[in-house]
Formats: sequence, C-alpha cells, structure tokens
Amino acid sequence: MPVKRNKISYQEFLHREYGFFRAPLAPEMDFYETIRSGNLRKVRSLLNEPFHRKKGLGILSDDSLQNLKYHMTITTALIARFCISGGLAQAEAYSLSDYYIRLADEASTPEEISEIHNEMCLHYAKQMYALQRSAITSKAVTTAINYIYEHLHTRITLPKLASVTNLSAPYLSRLFKKETGYSVSDYILGKKLETAKSMLASSDYQIAEISASLAFPSQSYFTNLLKKDCGMTPKEYRIRNRNNGTNLKKQAINELFSNP
Repeated sequence: MPVKRNKISYQEFLHREYGFFRAPLAPEMDFYETIRSGNLRKVRSLLNEPFHRKKGLGILSDDSLQNLKYHMTITTALIARFCISGGLAQAEAYSLSDYYIRLADEASTPEEISEIHNEMCLHYAKQMYALQRSAITSKAVTTAINYIYEHLHTRITLPKLASVTNLSAPYLSRLFKKETGYSVSDYILGKKLETAKSMLASSDYQIAEISASLAFPSQSYFTNLLKKDCGMTPKEYRIRNRNNGTNLKKQAINELFSNP
C-alpha cells in the first residue's frame, strides 16, 4: 500500500536536502534543474551548505583536496550540460566550465573550492536568468514572470498578475504576449509542465501528489495536458526519463577521466 504523505509544494521539491552517505540522485538533479531555470533566489538558498562539507561525494582520490577537485569538475561539467539543454550557447557554457575547473585546479584549500563552486553555480544561473528574459524589456512582465515562478503551487490568474503589476488585465495580457510570445495562460501551463516533468524524472512522488502540488485541477487534467505536450502519460514519461540523470553523470565522469 502506498505511503500517504502530506501535500507537497514544488518549492519543497526543490529544497529537499542532500545529507546521506551517497548523495541521492533526485535532489542533485533538482539542484541542476534550478540552475537551468535561472531561479537565482532558490539557487542561493540551496548553496547554504559549503561544497567541501557536502556528504555523499564518494571517494575518487585518497587525497582529500584532489577528491574535492574531481567532484567540482564533475559538478561543473553537469551544470554546463544542463544549461546547454536549456538554451545556453555551447561556446559560452564550455568557456565558463573551463574557467571554473581551472580555478578549482589551482585552489589550495577546501574553503577556496567551495567559494569557487558557489560563484560558478550563481554565474550559470545568472546567464540562464538573462537568457530566459532577454526578450523582456518591461518591469511589469518581469514582475509577472517572477510571480509565476514563485507561485507555481497555486492557481495563478490574469487578474492576480494584473494586481501585482498594477496594470489592467487586458493591457498586461497584450504586453505579455508581445514580449514573451506566449499568452499568460500558455506560459503558466508551460512552466507547470516543465516542473512536473522534472519531478516525474527525478523524484518518487506519486503522480497525484505532483499534480496537486502544482495546482492542476485534477490528475486526469494533468495527464491529458502532458500527453498533449509530449505524447506520453505521466507514468510513461517517468519510465522513459528516470535514467537521464544517471546517464548525464556517467557521461561527465567518463569525460573527466578519458581526457588529459
């Protein structure tokens, strides 16, 4: 019988802590997804534990400092690939990756590597934030989008967005479509589906829990939306994408040890 849990919010999903002997894959993937989304506030909140004190890194070298440098390299490589998949230019992503891996290689203390790690994560997140908002020029649309990101766990309406931006609903609707290329409702649904896909691929939450946490009217409504979006039911999407995070990590580790 499935374990009954309290309703979660997508923020709780993103904020689950690491803290085990082997850092579990799901929270790690959540962290990379947060950077890819350009959510600076959440990235900062997830960097509260120094990288050199993170549990579950595994032993890649008997030298503790070298071990930390290897893990910093793997983390940087993964973040670069996540951001490329989110639209960041390969040249830019790999240039940043080379820069921060070189800095870490020259570091002489664990604390210095932690500082480089945090700077690297925020740098990528800022690039993704700028990328996703590059076509947006008005403060009102930026405010609306920030509100959407922070309230995906609720039912977001155009009148509510109009209220927080101090614009009329019709005017905000026209401005939003002009600057983003999407209607307000389509943009909200798109972001909810992106988050739902991440939760399906990298967590063990039940489909009903994910649907409720993102304020979809019903599980069947969520299922129909996802099927229309990618041709798969939530269960099919989870099965198909469950191993993506594992494969990305293996790819980064293989590249790390196969290249001079």
